[in-house]
Amino acid sequence: MLYCFGEFELDMAKFELRSKGAVRAVEPQVFALLALLVENRERLVPRDEIIEKVWGGRIVSDAAVDSRIKSARKALGDDGRRQRFIKTIPRLGFRFVADARATAAQWHDSIDTGVAVPQADPLERPSIAVLPFSYVGPVGPCSTIAEALPHELIGELARLRWLFVTARGSSFRLRSHEADIGDVGRLLGVRYALSGTVHLAGRRLAVSVELVDTRDGGVIWGDRLGGSLDDVHRIREDIRTRILAELEIRIPMHEAELARCTVTEDLDAWSAYHLGLQHMFRFNRADSRTAASLFRQAISNAPGFARAHAGLSFIHFQAAFMHYTEDRAGETTLARRFAERALELDPIDPFVNFTMGRSFWLEGDLQGSLVWLERATSISPNYAQGIYARAWSETLAGKCAKGREHIDLAMRLSPIDPLYYAMLGTRAFTHMVQGEDAEAAAWAERAARSPGAHVLIALIAAVAHSLHGDAPRAGYWAADVRARQPAMSREDFLRAFPIDSDAARLRIANALVALGF
Repeated sequence: MLYCFGEFELDMAKFELRSKGAVRAVEPQVFALLALLVENRERLVPRDEIIEKVWGGRIVSDAAVDSRIKSARKALGDDGRRQRFIKTIPRLGFRFVADARATAAQWHDSIDTGVAVPQADPLERPSIAVLPFSYVGPVGPCSTIAEALPHELIGELARLRWLFVTARGSSFRLRSHEADIGDVGRLLGVRYALSGTVHLAGRRLAVSVELVDTRDGGVIWGDRLGGSLDDVHRIREDIRTRILAELEIRIPMHEAELARCTVTEDLDAWSAYHLGLQHMFRFNRADSRTAASLFRQAISNAPGFARAHAGLSFIHFQAAFMHYTEDRAGETTLARRFAERALELDPIDPFVNFTMGRSFWLEGDLQGSLVWLERATSISPNYAQGIYARAWSETLAGKCAKGREHIDLAMRLSPIDPLYYAMLGTRAFTHMVQGEDAEAAAWAERAARSPGAHVLIALIAAVAHSLHGDAPRAGYWAADVRARQPAMSREDFLRAFPIDSDAARLRIANALVALGF
Protein backbone atom coordinates (compact mmCIF):
# COMPACT_ATOMS: atom_id res chain seq x y z
CA MET A 1 0.00 0.00 0.00
CA LEU A 2 1.26 3.47 -0.92
CA TYR A 3 -0.33 6.62 0.50
CA CYS A 4 0.31 9.81 -1.48
CA PHE A 5 -0.22 13.29 -0.01
CA GLY A 6 1.34 16.50 -1.24
CA GLU A 7 4.95 15.81 -2.22
CA PHE A 8 5.09 12.78 0.08
CA GLU A 9 4.66 9.03 -0.28
CA LEU A 10 4.21 6.70 2.69
CA ASP A 11 5.21 3.25 1.47
CA MET A 12 3.77 0.61 3.80
CA ALA A 13 5.56 -2.23 2.01
CA LYS A 14 9.06 -0.75 2.19
CA PHE A 15 8.46 1.12 5.48
CA GLU A 16 9.64 4.34 3.83
CA LEU A 17 8.60 7.97 3.90
CA ARG A 18 9.64 9.65 0.64
CA SER A 19 9.62 13.29 -0.41
CA LYS A 20 9.74 13.85 -4.16
CA GLY A 21 11.12 10.33 -4.47
CA ALA A 22 13.90 10.79 -1.89
CA VAL A 23 13.76 8.71 1.28
CA ARG A 24 13.42 10.68 4.51
CA ALA A 25 14.89 8.99 7.58
CA VAL A 26 12.31 8.49 10.35
CA GLU A 27 12.45 6.41 13.50
CA PRO A 28 10.32 3.22 13.50
CA GLN A 29 7.91 4.67 16.08
CA VAL A 30 7.48 7.84 14.03
CA PHE A 31 6.75 5.78 10.90
CA ALA A 32 4.23 3.64 12.84
CA LEU A 33 2.58 6.82 14.14
CA LEU A 34 2.32 8.30 10.64
CA ALA A 35 0.92 5.03 9.29
CA LEU A 36 -1.69 4.89 12.07
CA LEU A 37 -2.84 8.47 11.44
CA VAL A 38 -2.90 8.23 7.64
CA GLU A 39 -4.73 4.89 7.59
CA ASN A 40 -7.37 6.32 9.96
CA ARG A 41 -7.54 9.77 8.36
CA GLU A 42 -11.34 9.72 8.31
CA ARG A 43 -11.46 9.98 12.11
CA LEU A 44 -9.73 11.33 15.20
CA VAL A 45 -7.20 8.91 16.72
CA PRO A 46 -7.23 9.13 20.55
CA ARG A 47 -4.01 9.25 22.56
CA ASP A 48 -4.89 5.91 24.20
CA GLU A 49 -5.08 4.22 20.80
CA ILE A 50 -1.73 5.74 19.75
CA ILE A 51 -0.12 4.37 22.91
CA GLU A 52 -1.73 0.96 22.36
CA LYS A 53 -0.67 0.70 18.71
CA VAL A 54 2.70 2.49 18.68
CA TRP A 55 4.00 1.64 22.14
CA GLY A 56 2.22 -1.71 22.50
CA GLY A 57 0.19 -0.50 25.49
CA ARG A 58 3.24 0.37 27.62
CA ILE A 59 2.84 3.21 30.10
CA VAL A 60 4.28 6.33 28.46
CA SER A 61 3.89 10.01 29.23
CA ASP A 62 1.96 12.55 27.18
CA ALA A 63 5.33 14.18 26.57
CA ALA A 64 6.54 11.02 24.79
CA VAL A 65 3.51 11.07 22.50
CA ASP A 66 3.95 14.79 21.85
CA SER A 67 7.63 14.21 21.05
CA ARG A 68 6.78 11.64 18.37
CA ILE A 69 4.07 13.92 16.96
CA LYS A 70 6.64 16.72 16.76
CA SER A 71 9.09 14.39 14.97
CA ALA A 72 6.39 13.30 12.51
CA ARG A 73 5.53 16.92 11.76
CA LYS A 74 9.20 17.77 11.32
CA ALA A 75 9.62 14.92 8.82
CA LEU A 76 6.73 16.41 6.82
CA GLY A 77 8.02 19.96 7.04
CA ASP A 78 5.10 20.87 9.30
CA ASP A 79 4.87 22.32 12.80
CA GLY A 80 2.39 22.70 15.65
CA ARG A 81 1.33 26.15 14.47
CA ARG A 82 0.46 25.39 10.85
CA GLN A 83 -0.71 21.79 11.34
CA ARG A 84 -1.02 21.18 7.58
CA PHE A 85 -0.83 17.41 8.00
CA ILE A 86 -1.41 16.46 11.63
CA LYS A 87 -4.01 18.40 13.58
CA THR A 88 -4.10 18.36 17.38
CA ILE A 89 -7.56 18.03 18.92
CA PRO A 90 -6.96 19.37 22.45
CA ARG A 91 -7.42 16.78 25.24
CA LEU A 92 -8.68 14.19 22.74
CA GLY A 93 -6.05 13.15 20.20
CA PHE A 94 -4.85 13.78 16.67
CA ARG A 95 -6.11 13.57 13.11
CA PHE A 96 -4.39 13.47 9.71
CA VAL A 97 -6.05 16.30 7.77
CA ALA A 98 -4.19 16.46 4.44
CA ASP A 99 -5.73 14.88 1.34
CA ALA A 100 -4.25 11.39 0.97
CA ARG A 101 -4.84 8.81 -1.74
CA ALA A 102 -4.14 5.10 -1.52
CA THR A 103 -2.45 3.53 -4.54
CA ALA A 104 -0.79 0.23 -5.31
CA ALA A 105 2.83 0.08 -4.12
CA GLN A 106 5.25 -1.53 -6.54
CA TRP A 107 6.64 -4.29 -4.35
CA HIS A 108 6.62 -8.03 -4.70
CA ASP A 109 9.38 -9.16 -2.35
CA SER A 110 9.60 -9.18 1.42
CA ILE A 111 11.73 -6.49 2.99
CA ASP A 112 15.50 -7.13 2.99
CA THR A 113 14.97 -10.87 2.60
CA GLY A 114 14.46 -11.85 -1.04
CA VAL A 115 11.53 -14.09 -0.02
CA ALA A 116 8.74 -13.69 -2.55
CA VAL A 117 5.30 -12.58 -1.40
CA PRO A 118 2.59 -14.89 -2.81
CA GLN A 119 1.10 -13.26 -5.88
CA ALA A 120 -2.42 -13.74 -7.15
CA ASP A 121 -2.87 -15.99 -10.13
CA PRO A 122 -4.96 -14.48 -12.92
CA LEU A 123 -8.51 -14.67 -11.60
CA GLU A 124 -10.70 -17.07 -13.51
CA ARG A 125 -13.78 -15.97 -11.61
CA PRO A 126 -15.30 -12.49 -11.82
CA SER A 127 -14.06 -10.39 -8.91
CA ILE A 128 -15.58 -7.48 -6.99
CA ALA A 129 -14.81 -5.06 -4.16
CA VAL A 130 -17.61 -3.39 -2.21
CA LEU A 131 -16.42 0.01 -0.93
CA PRO A 132 -17.85 1.81 2.13
CA PHE A 133 -20.61 4.14 1.00
CA SER A 134 -20.38 7.92 1.37
CA TYR A 135 -22.77 9.54 3.83
CA VAL A 136 -24.53 12.88 3.41
CA GLY A 137 -26.56 14.02 6.38
CA PRO A 138 -26.41 14.86 10.07
CA VAL A 139 -23.99 12.90 12.24
CA GLY A 140 -25.83 10.40 14.43
CA PRO A 141 -26.82 6.73 14.73
CA CYS A 142 -27.90 6.62 11.09
CA SER A 143 -24.45 7.57 9.80
CA THR A 144 -23.37 3.96 10.42
CA ILE A 145 -25.66 2.89 7.56
CA ALA A 146 -22.98 3.98 5.07
CA GLU A 147 -20.64 1.26 6.38
CA ALA A 148 -23.22 -1.26 7.59
CA LEU A 149 -24.97 -1.65 4.23
CA PRO A 150 -21.84 -2.52 2.21
CA HIS A 151 -20.61 -4.73 5.06
CA GLU A 152 -23.76 -6.84 4.80
CA LEU A 153 -23.48 -6.90 1.00
CA ILE A 154 -19.98 -8.36 1.28
CA GLY A 155 -21.36 -11.15 3.46
CA GLU A 156 -24.12 -11.90 0.98
CA LEU A 157 -21.91 -11.77 -2.11
CA ALA A 158 -19.22 -13.93 -0.51
CA ARG A 159 -21.74 -16.76 -0.34
CA LEU A 160 -21.80 -16.93 -4.13
CA ARG A 161 -19.09 -19.48 -4.93
CA TRP A 162 -18.68 -18.27 -8.50
CA LEU A 163 -17.74 -14.72 -7.44
CA PHE A 164 -14.39 -13.66 -5.93
CA VAL A 165 -15.17 -11.01 -3.26
CA THR A 166 -12.50 -8.87 -1.59
CA ALA A 167 -12.79 -8.98 2.20
CA ARG A 168 -14.13 -6.05 4.21
CA GLY A 169 -10.77 -5.53 5.93
CA SER A 170 -9.18 -4.49 2.63
CA SER A 171 -12.01 -2.82 0.72
CA PHE A 172 -12.94 -0.64 3.73
CA ARG A 173 -9.46 0.92 3.70
CA LEU A 174 -10.55 2.73 0.51
CA ARG A 175 -13.23 5.41 0.65
CA SER A 176 -15.45 5.54 -2.44
CA HIS A 177 -15.47 9.35 -2.57
CA GLU A 178 -11.66 9.61 -2.67
CA ALA A 179 -10.56 6.38 -4.37
CA ASP A 180 -9.58 6.30 -8.03
CA ILE A 181 -11.49 3.40 -9.58
CA GLY A 182 -8.46 2.33 -11.60
CA ASP A 183 -6.38 2.21 -8.41
CA VAL A 184 -9.10 0.20 -6.69
CA GLY A 185 -8.86 -2.40 -9.44
CA ARG A 186 -5.05 -2.54 -9.35
CA LEU A 187 -4.71 -2.39 -5.57
CA LEU A 188 -7.32 -5.02 -4.76
CA GLY A 189 -6.98 -7.05 -7.95
CA VAL A 190 -10.67 -6.83 -8.85
CA ARG A 191 -12.57 -6.32 -12.07
CA TYR A 192 -15.61 -4.58 -10.58
CA ALA A 193 -16.22 -2.10 -7.76
CA LEU A 194 -19.52 -1.37 -6.09
CA SER A 195 -19.87 2.05 -4.48
CA GLY A 196 -22.74 4.14 -3.19
CA THR A 197 -23.97 7.18 -1.31
CA VAL A 198 -26.44 7.35 1.57
CA HIS A 199 -28.45 10.60 1.80
CA LEU A 200 -30.46 11.42 4.91
CA ALA A 201 -32.76 14.46 5.01
CA GLY A 202 -35.18 14.58 7.89
CA ARG A 203 -36.89 11.20 7.99
CA ARG A 204 -36.22 10.50 4.28
CA LEU A 205 -33.45 8.10 3.31
CA ALA A 206 -32.04 7.64 -0.20
CA VAL A 207 -29.35 5.19 -1.27
CA SER A 208 -27.60 5.44 -4.65
CA VAL A 209 -25.42 2.55 -5.87
CA GLU A 210 -23.11 2.08 -8.88
CA LEU A 211 -21.37 -0.97 -10.30
CA VAL A 212 -18.22 0.10 -12.18
CA ASP A 213 -15.73 -1.71 -14.39
CA THR A 214 -12.35 -0.87 -12.81
CA ARG A 215 -10.51 -1.41 -16.10
CA ASP A 216 -12.04 1.58 -17.88
CA GLY A 217 -14.16 3.28 -15.20
CA GLY A 218 -17.37 2.60 -17.12
CA VAL A 219 -20.60 2.46 -15.13
CA ILE A 220 -22.23 -0.92 -15.75
CA TRP A 221 -25.28 -0.42 -13.61
CA GLY A 222 -26.71 2.11 -11.18
CA ASP A 223 -29.87 2.55 -9.17
CA ARG A 224 -31.39 4.78 -6.51
CA LEU A 225 -33.68 3.60 -3.76
CA GLY A 226 -35.45 5.68 -1.18
CA GLY A 227 -38.13 5.82 1.42
CA SER A 228 -38.92 6.67 5.00
CA LEU A 229 -36.27 6.03 7.64
CA ASP A 230 -38.87 3.83 9.27
CA ASP A 231 -38.52 1.51 6.22
CA VAL A 232 -34.72 1.29 6.34
CA HIS A 233 -34.77 -2.51 6.60
CA ARG A 234 -37.04 -2.82 3.55
CA ILE A 235 -34.60 -0.57 1.67
CA ARG A 236 -31.77 -2.80 2.86
CA GLU A 237 -33.51 -5.85 1.50
CA ASP A 238 -34.23 -4.09 -1.81
CA ILE A 239 -30.58 -3.17 -2.26
CA ARG A 240 -29.42 -6.73 -1.66
CA THR A 241 -32.04 -8.17 -3.96
CA ARG A 242 -31.40 -5.68 -6.80
CA ILE A 243 -27.62 -6.06 -6.72
CA LEU A 244 -27.67 -9.84 -6.59
CA ALA A 245 -30.17 -10.00 -9.43
CA GLU A 246 -28.14 -7.62 -11.59
CA LEU A 247 -24.90 -9.50 -11.00
CA GLU A 248 -26.51 -12.79 -11.94
CA ILE A 249 -27.79 -11.26 -15.16
CA ARG A 250 -24.63 -9.38 -16.15
CA ILE A 251 -22.00 -11.83 -14.92
CA PRO A 252 -22.82 -15.39 -15.98
CA MET A 253 -23.44 -17.53 -12.94
CA HIS A 254 -21.36 -20.75 -12.73
CA GLU A 255 -22.47 -21.80 -9.27
CA ALA A 256 -24.71 -20.03 -6.79
CA GLU A 257 -26.16 -20.93 -3.46
CA LEU A 258 -27.37 -17.98 -1.45
CA ALA A 259 -27.93 -18.50 2.29
CA ARG A 260 -29.27 -15.34 3.78
CA CYS A 261 -27.73 -13.97 7.00
CA THR A 262 -30.05 -13.58 9.93
CA VAL A 263 -30.08 -9.94 10.98
CA THR A 264 -32.17 -8.04 13.46
CA GLU A 265 -34.95 -5.68 12.43
CA ASP A 266 -34.06 -3.34 15.31
CA LEU A 267 -32.20 -0.35 13.83
CA ASP A 268 -30.57 0.64 17.13
CA ALA A 269 -29.20 -2.87 17.64
CA TRP A 270 -28.06 -3.04 14.03
CA SER A 271 -26.20 0.30 14.35
CA ALA A 272 -24.62 -0.66 17.68
CA TYR A 273 -23.36 -3.95 16.24
CA HIS A 274 -21.68 -2.28 13.26
CA LEU A 275 -20.13 0.39 15.47
CA GLY A 276 -18.83 -2.46 17.64
CA LEU A 277 -17.16 -4.06 14.63
CA GLN A 278 -15.22 -0.87 13.92
CA HIS A 279 -13.70 -1.05 17.41
CA MET A 280 -13.29 -4.84 17.57
CA PHE A 281 -10.85 -5.06 14.66
CA ARG A 282 -8.49 -2.45 16.14
CA PHE A 283 -7.18 -5.15 18.54
CA ASN A 284 -6.35 -3.11 21.63
CA ARG A 285 -7.71 -2.98 25.18
CA ALA A 286 -9.57 0.32 24.94
CA ASP A 287 -11.38 -0.47 21.69
CA SER A 288 -12.11 -4.00 22.91
CA ARG A 289 -13.95 -2.56 25.91
CA THR A 290 -15.90 -0.18 23.68
CA ALA A 291 -16.84 -2.98 21.28
CA ALA A 292 -18.04 -5.17 24.16
CA SER A 293 -20.29 -2.36 25.40
CA LEU A 294 -21.78 -1.86 21.92
CA PHE A 295 -22.40 -5.58 21.40
CA ARG A 296 -24.14 -5.76 24.80
CA GLN A 297 -26.25 -2.79 23.78
CA ALA A 298 -27.23 -4.59 20.56
CA ILE A 299 -28.19 -7.72 22.50
CA SER A 300 -30.20 -5.68 24.99
CA ASN A 301 -32.24 -4.20 22.14
CA ALA A 302 -32.49 -7.45 20.15
CA PRO A 303 -31.75 -10.60 22.21
CA GLY A 304 -32.06 -12.80 19.13
CA PHE A 305 -29.33 -11.00 17.13
CA ALA A 306 -26.84 -13.86 16.57
CA ARG A 307 -23.92 -11.79 15.30
CA ALA A 308 -23.95 -9.53 18.36
CA HIS A 309 -23.51 -12.61 20.57
CA ALA A 310 -20.72 -13.78 18.25
CA GLY A 311 -19.10 -10.35 18.57
CA LEU A 312 -18.97 -10.74 22.34
CA SER A 313 -17.42 -14.19 21.88
CA PHE A 314 -14.70 -12.59 19.70
CA ILE A 315 -14.04 -9.93 22.38
CA HIS A 316 -13.59 -12.57 25.10
CA PHE A 317 -11.33 -14.58 22.79
CA GLN A 318 -9.23 -11.47 22.25
CA ALA A 319 -8.97 -10.85 26.01
CA ALA A 320 -7.76 -14.42 26.67
CA PHE A 321 -5.42 -14.60 23.66
CA MET A 322 -3.79 -11.21 24.28
CA HIS A 323 -3.73 -11.71 28.06
CA TYR A 324 -5.75 -8.54 28.77
CA THR A 325 -6.72 -10.09 32.11
CA GLU A 326 -5.35 -12.65 34.54
CA ASP A 327 -8.63 -14.58 34.39
CA ARG A 328 -7.86 -16.38 31.14
CA ALA A 329 -10.04 -19.36 32.11
CA GLY A 330 -13.02 -17.08 32.71
CA GLU A 331 -12.54 -15.32 29.36
CA THR A 332 -12.27 -18.70 27.61
CA THR A 333 -15.53 -19.85 29.20
CA LEU A 334 -17.30 -16.66 28.10
CA ALA A 335 -15.93 -16.94 24.55
CA ARG A 336 -17.48 -20.41 24.29
CA ARG A 337 -20.75 -19.43 26.00
CA PHE A 338 -21.47 -16.50 23.66
CA ALA A 339 -20.47 -18.55 20.60
CA GLU A 340 -22.85 -21.33 21.63
CA ARG A 341 -25.69 -18.84 22.10
CA ALA A 342 -25.00 -17.31 18.67
CA LEU A 343 -24.99 -20.80 17.16
CA GLU A 344 -28.41 -21.55 18.69
CA LEU A 345 -29.76 -18.41 17.04
CA ASP A 346 -28.16 -18.85 13.59
CA PRO A 347 -26.23 -22.08 12.90
CA ILE A 348 -25.34 -21.18 9.28
CA ASP A 349 -23.78 -17.76 9.86
CA PRO A 350 -20.04 -17.96 8.98
CA PHE A 351 -18.98 -15.43 11.63
CA VAL A 352 -20.85 -17.41 14.29
CA ASN A 353 -19.07 -20.63 13.27
CA PHE A 354 -15.76 -18.75 13.18
CA THR A 355 -16.13 -17.62 16.81
CA MET A 356 -17.07 -21.15 17.87
CA GLY A 357 -13.87 -22.44 16.28
CA ARG A 358 -11.76 -19.79 17.98
CA SER A 359 -13.17 -20.76 21.38
CA PHE A 360 -11.83 -24.33 20.92
CA TRP A 361 -8.41 -22.89 20.05
CA LEU A 362 -8.26 -21.21 23.46
CA GLU A 363 -8.58 -24.64 25.06
CA GLY A 364 -5.79 -26.06 22.91
CA ASP A 365 -8.27 -28.28 21.02
CA LEU A 366 -7.03 -27.70 17.47
CA GLN A 367 -9.05 -30.51 15.91
CA GLY A 368 -12.24 -29.16 17.49
CA SER A 369 -11.30 -25.69 16.27
CA LEU A 370 -10.79 -26.94 12.72
CA VAL A 371 -14.23 -28.55 12.57
CA TRP A 372 -15.91 -25.18 13.12
CA LEU A 373 -13.50 -23.13 11.01
CA GLU A 374 -13.90 -25.53 8.08
CA ARG A 375 -17.65 -25.19 8.48
CA ALA A 376 -17.37 -21.36 8.48
CA THR A 377 -15.33 -21.37 5.26
CA SER A 378 -17.57 -23.92 3.58
CA ILE A 379 -20.58 -21.69 4.27
CA SER A 380 -18.70 -18.65 2.96
CA PRO A 381 -15.75 -19.69 0.73
CA ASN A 382 -14.36 -16.13 0.42
CA TYR A 383 -14.39 -15.39 4.16
CA ALA A 384 -10.78 -14.19 4.57
CA GLN A 385 -10.85 -13.96 8.37
CA GLY A 386 -12.16 -17.52 8.58
CA ILE A 387 -9.55 -18.78 6.11
CA TYR A 388 -6.78 -17.02 8.08
CA ALA A 389 -7.94 -18.57 11.38
CA ARG A 390 -8.24 -21.96 9.72
CA ALA A 391 -4.65 -21.64 8.45
CA TRP A 392 -3.43 -20.92 12.00
CA SER A 393 -5.17 -24.00 13.40
CA GLU A 394 -3.92 -26.20 10.55
CA THR A 395 -0.35 -25.01 11.03
CA LEU A 396 -0.37 -25.55 14.78
CA ALA A 397 -1.89 -28.99 14.20
CA GLY A 398 1.04 -29.91 11.95
CA LYS A 399 -0.82 -29.54 8.65
CA CYS A 400 1.62 -26.94 7.38
CA ALA A 401 1.07 -27.48 3.66
CA LYS A 402 -2.67 -26.87 4.06
CA GLY A 403 -2.00 -23.96 6.39
CA ARG A 404 0.31 -22.32 3.87
CA GLU A 405 -2.18 -22.82 1.06
CA HIS A 406 -4.94 -21.21 3.08
CA ILE A 407 -2.92 -18.31 4.47
CA ASP A 408 -1.79 -17.40 0.96
CA LEU A 409 -5.45 -17.46 -0.10
CA ALA A 410 -6.42 -15.23 2.85
CA MET A 411 -3.71 -12.70 1.89
CA ARG A 412 -4.90 -12.78 -1.70
CA LEU A 413 -8.52 -12.22 -0.67
CA SER A 414 -7.62 -9.35 1.67
CA PRO A 415 -4.27 -7.83 0.60
CA ILE A 416 -4.54 -4.71 2.79
CA ASP A 417 -6.35 -6.24 5.73
CA PRO A 418 -5.86 -4.51 9.13
CA LEU A 419 -4.76 -7.93 10.42
CA TYR A 420 -2.42 -8.56 7.50
CA TYR A 421 0.52 -8.57 9.93
CA ALA A 422 -1.06 -11.61 11.64
CA MET A 423 -1.40 -13.35 8.27
CA LEU A 424 2.32 -12.74 7.67
CA GLY A 425 2.99 -14.14 11.14
CA THR A 426 1.02 -17.27 10.26
CA ARG A 427 3.08 -17.67 7.08
CA ALA A 428 6.22 -17.45 9.25
CA PHE A 429 4.85 -20.13 11.56
CA THR A 430 4.26 -22.53 8.66
CA HIS A 431 8.02 -22.41 8.02
CA MET A 432 9.08 -22.39 11.67
CA VAL A 433 7.14 -25.58 12.50
CA GLN A 434 8.82 -27.33 9.55
CA GLY A 435 12.33 -26.19 10.46
CA GLU A 436 12.65 -23.82 7.47
CA ASP A 437 14.38 -21.22 9.59
CA ALA A 438 15.57 -18.74 6.94
CA GLU A 439 12.09 -18.44 5.45
CA ALA A 440 10.50 -18.25 8.91
CA ALA A 441 12.80 -15.42 9.96
CA ALA A 442 12.10 -13.45 6.77
CA TRP A 443 8.32 -13.67 7.06
CA ALA A 444 8.38 -13.04 10.83
CA GLU A 445 10.53 -9.92 10.39
CA ARG A 446 8.05 -8.60 7.86
CA ALA A 447 5.13 -9.36 10.19
CA ALA A 448 6.68 -7.73 13.24
CA ARG A 449 7.65 -4.59 11.31
CA SER A 450 4.12 -4.08 10.02
CA PRO A 451 2.11 -1.25 11.62
CA GLY A 452 -0.28 -2.51 14.30
CA ALA A 453 1.56 -5.80 14.94
CA HIS A 454 0.93 -6.84 18.55
CA VAL A 455 3.46 -8.16 21.07
CA LEU A 456 2.96 -11.86 20.25
CA ILE A 457 3.96 -11.16 16.64
CA ALA A 458 7.18 -9.54 17.91
CA LEU A 459 7.88 -12.67 19.97
CA ILE A 460 7.37 -14.86 16.89
CA ALA A 461 10.05 -12.74 15.19
CA ALA A 462 12.41 -13.16 18.16
CA VAL A 463 11.99 -16.95 18.13
CA ALA A 464 12.31 -17.22 14.34
CA HIS A 465 15.55 -15.21 14.28
CA SER A 466 16.92 -17.20 17.21
CA LEU A 467 16.25 -20.50 15.40
CA HIS A 468 17.90 -19.04 12.31
CA GLY A 469 20.99 -18.14 14.34
CA ASP A 470 20.63 -14.37 13.93
CA ALA A 471 21.34 -13.31 17.52
CA PRO A 472 21.23 -9.51 16.93
CA ARG A 473 17.75 -9.56 15.35
CA ALA A 474 16.49 -12.09 17.91
CA GLY A 475 17.78 -9.86 20.70
CA TYR A 476 16.21 -6.77 19.13
CA TRP A 477 12.74 -8.30 19.05
CA ALA A 478 13.14 -9.92 22.49
CA ALA A 479 13.93 -6.47 23.92
CA ASP A 480 10.91 -5.05 22.11
CA VAL A 481 8.69 -7.69 23.71
CA ARG A 482 10.04 -6.99 27.20
CA ALA A 483 9.59 -3.26 26.77
CA ARG A 484 5.98 -3.69 25.68
CA GLN A 485 4.94 -6.47 28.06
CA PRO A 486 7.54 -7.15 30.78
CA ALA A 487 5.61 -10.09 32.24
CA MET A 488 5.52 -12.02 28.94
CA SER A 489 6.63 -15.62 29.54
CA ARG A 490 7.39 -18.79 27.64
CA GLU A 491 4.15 -20.27 29.00
CA ASP A 492 2.13 -17.31 27.65
CA PHE A 493 3.50 -17.93 24.14
CA LEU A 494 2.96 -21.69 24.15
CA ARG A 495 -0.54 -21.26 25.58
CA ALA A 496 -1.44 -18.75 22.87
CA PHE A 497 -0.04 -21.07 20.16
CA PRO A 498 -0.78 -24.68 21.25
CA ILE A 499 1.59 -26.56 18.91
CA ASP A 500 0.67 -30.23 18.44
CA SER A 501 4.08 -31.44 17.29
CA ASP A 502 6.21 -32.36 20.33
CA ALA A 503 9.43 -31.83 18.34
CA ALA A 504 8.41 -28.38 17.07
CA ARG A 505 7.07 -27.37 20.47
CA LEU A 506 10.32 -28.39 22.21
CA ARG A 507 12.45 -26.60 19.62
CA ILE A 508 10.47 -23.36 20.01
CA ALA A 509 10.41 -23.70 23.81
CA ASN A 510 14.19 -24.06 23.84
CA ALA A 511 14.52 -20.93 21.73
CA LEU A 512 12.32 -19.05 24.20
CA VAL A 513 14.49 -20.27 27.08
CA ALA A 514 17.63 -19.13 25.24
CA LEU A 515 16.03 -15.70 24.82
CA GLY A 516 15.33 -15.53 28.55
CA PHE A 517 11.55 -16.07 28.48
